[in-house]
Amino acid sequence: MNLRLVLNVVGRVMLIETLTLLFPLAVALIYGESPLPFLYTMAILAILGAVLSALPAKQSFFAREGFCTVGLIWLLTGTAGALPFYFSGAFPSFVDCIFESFSGFTTTGATILTDVEALPRGIQFWRCFSHWLGGMGVLILATAVLPSLSGQSQHLARAETPGPFVLKLVPRQPRTSKILYGIYCAMTLLVIVLLCAAGLPLYDAAVHAFSIAGTGGFSSKNASFAFYADPAVDLIVSVFTLLFSLNFGLFYLALCRRFREIWKSEELRFFLLVVTLATVLIAWDLDPVYHQGVLESLRYAFFHVTSVISTSGFFTEDYALWPHFSQMVLVLLMFCGSCSNSTGGGIKCARVLILLRALRRELHRLVHPKAVEVIRLDGRVVEDRAVRTVLVFLGCYMLILCGAGLIISLDGYSFSISFSSALASLSNVGPGLELVGPTGNFSALSPLSKLVMSACMVIGRLEIFPILILLTPSAWRHI
Repeated sequence: MNLRLVLNVVGRVMLIETLTLLFPLAVALIYGESPLPFLYTMAILAILGAVLSALPAKQSFFAREGFCTVGLIWLLTGTAGALPFYFSGAFPSFVDCIFESFSGFTTTGATILTDVEALPRGIQFWRCFSHWLGGMGVLILATAVLPSLSGQSQHLARAETPGPFVLKLVPRQPRTSKILYGIYCAMTLLVIVLLCAAGLPLYDAAVHAFSIAGTGGFSSKNASFAFYADPAVDLIVSVFTLLFSLNFGLFYLALCRRFREIWKSEELRFFLLVVTLATVLIAWDLDPVYHQGVLESLRYAFFHVTSVISTSGFFTEDYALWPHFSQMVLVLLMFCGSCSNSTGGGIKCARVLILLRALRRELHRLVHPKAVEVIRLDGRVVEDRAVRTVLVFLGCYMLILCGAGLIISLDGYSFSISFSSALASLSNVGPGLELVGPTGNFSALSPLSKLVMSACMVIGRLEIFPILILLTPSAWRHI
């Protein structure tokens, strides 16, 4: 393990995080609020980053260093992001600050706040901006703006990329990172413009656009998008949470006018099929509830299906009060999640497809023992090693989910609350059911449960392996 180089990279990323705090600092100054929470944090991060980035190190960087670096950076980024919350005095405890910060950077959107609108504007901005920073990936941003990381970019991207396959649009990974962030910024600006056109003030449009782009769930309003009660706003949110849930490689193909290749994506077709089917089923189940016609039921169903499968967690209705069938469909969507190489969370549709095809292959082998069958995705053969990794990932996912739910159940709440809290944090969805549903929050949970959920958020965002490797003693040998 090249620990010096790992810490060197961590230090450089800390300096980038210091610069990102200039944006909420500017917002605080514009609204006449105290800049001290951001200045204190910037001073701490600047000193820490300068010391670590100055460490001399040999430029030997491999997969092990990549996984450990990504795990360390996300843990430190989330902790550092809690400092403005702590210095603002707006949060009850530092554990709550940690919970809110990790929820922001991992784009989970769970909150312990009972009154979001009481927060200073600068803190609200930082809270939603953390969604935007974490959505595409902290390390993807670093490799895009720091040419000095080009030698480590391949291993960093492999460890941070959401999904079973690493997205590489062009031969050089830093160039890929720049393309991804260019698309990301352009789409975010488009959301801001559309929300402003729909009647939202610029500040509200910006903070909500950050959350939509990162498929997080933070809002500057206690009632989320129910505050606006505008079908046009709901449509903008639904469409763009859906778009940000897609593989960003598809947008690159669209820019290159390679539209046939886009529709060949089996993950895309599967994702759209799941969204359509879930919307129709929930609308059918809700029609007797609202008595407002099929179109209104479809509106509510489509908004919350896109919100949950994208793991955004926005709401216009309290789906914890919906019929159990609709709730069950939404819980299944929490498991499934978005497409790989998107800003969304969950298991990812590509893994679900590989799992289903692995199941079909095993059934076929039982019937025809001598048959040889390969698993294909988008016309390409999926190697047995990749299939095995997916199955191990799913096994680890379920073990972590059960373990986290068991610990949270020590608080004495119902199974629905304990299980949905663990699932919502591990899949980076945000709200769960009952007490922790869309109109509730996680303030009543114990500090232990909040820390467990914070850990689940990071594990889910980094898709398990970087954190497990970070905790593996053998990974730190020969430092």
